[in-house]
Amino acid sequence: MEIKLPPIPDKDYFNMGETSRITQVPSHTLRYWESHVGDLRPARRTSGHRRYSRSNLEIIFQIKDFIERRKMTIEGARRALSEQRHGSRPAQGGAEDVAAGVPATTLKVLREVRKELDSIISELK
Repeated sequence: MEIKLPPIPDKDYFNMGETSRITQVPSHTLRYWESHVGDLRPARRTSGHRRYSRSNLEIIFQIKDFIERRKMTIEGARRALSEQRHGSRPAQGGAEDVAAGVPATTLKVLREVRKELDSIISELK
């Protein structure tokens, strides 16, 4: 699902105050998210001040969505972002097959096929 982003000023980089104002997330929360979410790494100026890029703002909006709307923990949001980056679907807790709309039997068959393919690949090596 796509998150509707508010208008972002036409700039390449934003300081902490601007980022906090645009995303409606307090600066102390942004710093906390930086320490717990590996995907959120703003550049630093030589003075040590953070410079958030547009992609950083998009990540912040995703984290905010995971935490506020989807009621995930910061760890769950970190995992979901990581899985999105690697092409997997975000974790939905224990009910992954229900959330994706894929029957459990189909997932079981797909896992078996994958195991068979992995064994064939290892035999060919």
